[in-house]
Amino acid sequence: MTGGSRGIGRAIALTLAGRGAAVAVNFARSEDAAREVCEQIEGAGGRAIAVGFDVADAAAVNAGVKRVADELGGLHVLVNNAGVSIDALLMRARDEDFQRLLDINLKGALHCSRAAARYLLRARARGRVVNLTSVVGEQGNTGQAMYAATKAGIIGLTKSMAREFSGRGITVNAVSPGFIETDMTAASVQGDARDALLKQIPLGRIGGPDEIAEAVAFLASPAAGYITGHVLRVNGGLLI
Repeated sequence: MTGGSRGIGRAIALTLAGRGAAVAVNFARSEDAAREVCEQIEGAGGRAIAVGFDVADAAAVNAGVKRVADELGGLHVLVNNAGVSIDALLMRARDEDFQRLLDINLKGALHCSRAAARYLLRARARGRVVNLTSVVGEQGNTGQAMYAATKAGIIGLTKSMAREFSGRGITVNAVSPGFIETDMTAASVQGDARDALLKQIPLGRIGGPDEIAEAVAFLASPAAGYITGHVLRVNGGLLI
């Protein structure tokens, strides 16, 4: 899985490992954090490897995915989680920031999906792809036009991949988190802004990374074998 060293990605890696999966924890810069996740998995009796590559670099992705398949004996599940957020009002949006968002959030998912495709096709009906989008990609948000565009693109990618891969029994779905308690959220949503946000969420709280991880684990499981092209919303009712 990509972006597995912290936050939602870390929770997904630990949850999948707890279900018996051998997990490849991808990182771009946080090598120590990725290795700590692997050590936690191995300490619980699981199997994990840390694999460093930048999802925006297609050649590095190809090499990284090959290494994962070689070391773990194949690839059955791909979780495209790596992403960044750069906020700005549209009139102040910078081309270089939009390009970075596109390169990591959208092109990164495409690079990884393309590189993993040959291995997923061998897995046939056991093959699963789960892409992480966002409630912002579905409903938009002031100051997040660039980010929202990339996350909306993930939904289009998911649905198109679902049609392409369905003939081999491979499912492709997306999980759309609302506001989740991570380092990124803690830094950007504080004080009055946090109180105002909580008033918009019908369940009255910010979600936890483990709740997203459980949704991903379900879509990656045999129990979800007849679900494809779906966007599973985990947002506390923020968008219904």
